[in-house]
Order: sequence, then structure tokens, then C-alpha cells
Amino acid sequence: MTTLRETWNLVRDESGLAIVSTLRADQTIQSTLVNTGVLSHPATGAEVLAFVTYGKVKLANLRARPHLTTTLRTGWQWATIEGLAELAGPDDPQPWLTADVLPRLLRDIFTAAGGTHDNWDEYDRTMAEQRRTAVLITPGRIYSN
Repeated sequence: MTTLRETWNLVRDESGLAIVSTLRADQTIQSTLVNTGVLSHPATGAEVLAFVTYGKVKLANLRARPHLTTTLRTGWQWATIEGLAELAGPDDPQPWLTADVLPRLLRDIFTAAGGTHDNWDEYDRTMAEQRRTAVLITPGRIYSN
């Protein structure tokens, strides 16, 4: 696997499940399971791996140290994407992030990971209330078994 799309196809049927590892301030690793999707970056058009998150730990780590590793697997086949995370959310402004772009971006990530929703207005309200943030990963290195 050499492309981001080929790599992500490993987990297409599993809602894009992947392990994301970030670096804590004490130089230890913090890992979590997230749903990922591949989409075009809203500003550059380049393909990125993306997920949505909220809370303190992962976002604090990524704000201070934006490099991360994401591993995707199915059975014994796996692939790893190392890259740089760009955060876009209510507490992470970007020059291209306007009030109307964020809800659409969060929806696009959700659907890229295979998600569906019956009430998008409700979805948007929940994302705003929870101060959800989009994490857009530009791959620097991809490798697999």
C-alpha cells in the first residue's frame, strides 16, 4: 500500500477504525481508537486522513506536538500513517475555517468514515455543544506489512 486511499481501504468496512497515538508532555505515548475517513482538505484539496475529537488529552497533545501516528488493521494486515495534524474547530481557528465551513467539515468526516444521520441539524447542535474539533492529517510516511 502506497497511497492514503489504499491504506484506508483496509478499514473501510469497519467505520475507518484506527489507533491514533500522540505524544504527551512527559514524552510518553497516548493512544486511542477513533473513526477515520479520507477526504479533500477544505483549503488545499489534498487528500487527508481525518477524524473528529473533543476533550482535553488528545487535543492538548496535538496542539503542543502535532505529529502523530495512526495504525489501521484488518486481521493480520496493517498499515501505519505518520503525519502532521492540523486542528480545525471552535478553539482551533484556521484562516479557511468560517462558521459555515466547520459544520460541513464535521459532517464530511463523519460520512467519510461511513456514518449516517437522520437529523443533521441535531448532529450539528451536538457537535457545537461538545466543541468538537476536526483533525486533518497530512501523511508524511505510510508503511505496512
